Amino acid sequence: MTLAAADVGALLQLVPVQRAGFALLLAAMGLPVIGVVIVGLDIMPVRFAMMHVALLGIAVGLLTGLDPMLCALVACALSGAAVAPLARTPDGLSGAMGLLMSLAIAAALLVLAVSGVNASGAFALLWGSILAVGTADLIVLGTLAVVVPGLFWWRRRDVGLLLYDRELAHCSGVPVRGLTVVLLVLVAVAVAGAIKLTGALLVDALTLLPALAARRLGTSLKSIAVWAVGIGVAVNLTGFLMALWLDWPPGPVLVLTAGAVVLAVHLIPERRNSSWRAPASVSPPSSH
Repeated sequence: MTLAAADVGALLQLVPVQRAGFALLLAAMGLPVIGVVIVGLDIMPVRFAMMHVALLGIAVGLLTGLDPMLCALVACALSGAAVAPLARTPDGLSGAMGLLMSLAIAAALLVLAVSGVNASGAFALLWGSILAVGTADLIVLGTLAVVVPGLFWWRRRDVGLLLYDRELAHCSGVPVRGLTVVLLVLVAVAVAGAIKLTGALLVDALTLLPALAARRLGTSLKSIAVWAVGIGVAVNLTGFLMALWLDWPPGPVLVLTAGAVVLAVHLIPERRNSSWRAPASVSPPSSH
């Protein structure tokens, strides 16, 4: 069943729908850049671990009476900072993330079981609740929309060197340890902040998929980030309008829309100089 254009227009007049659309627009400004960092640092397991940590934070929030999403954000930020030192070990983050995922979900289930708190509220966030976006969610997404691109632009040479080669970045004077901590904390907070929009299981639609499409189109780290934001805006707004028109859940529609873009982009022949770690990504910026 689809809705008429007039019905969609009427829906767009509703405050929850407007909030949801604005939240997706804010998300598209910062979260695809987080996806660029995830791909560049090759830390795919981190986002899965943070989904489990967010669930633990939500469970603690339900138990203590504190705001569940605030607890999820704090838990993810602390976990991101805690695992940062492991990024420079030979085994990287994969093993640590597996351990963190197991411990976090076990602790979350234990908290919910022992406390007697209704688990439906916690597990509902696995599927998202985009029309329930509140002021606090908009503040988090708005902060990410400013901080993530701002940091990326301000320290673009350092970020480019770090994503290209950790040892080269260290030898070039980049504060590798501190920058890695900051990036991992931002990744963790971004994953937690996006959960309300698409649910923990579909958060890749806002972070990773635009970055995967952008790496195919960009010729440098800077252009990849710009492409990622542009694709994120187009996918989020198009997917949300399609979901309203089709009267379908927004989360899955956003994922399918982003996935279709990724598949379409990968039909385009790849340029020889447009690989993810392109030499342009480590060249000093023309303006200092």
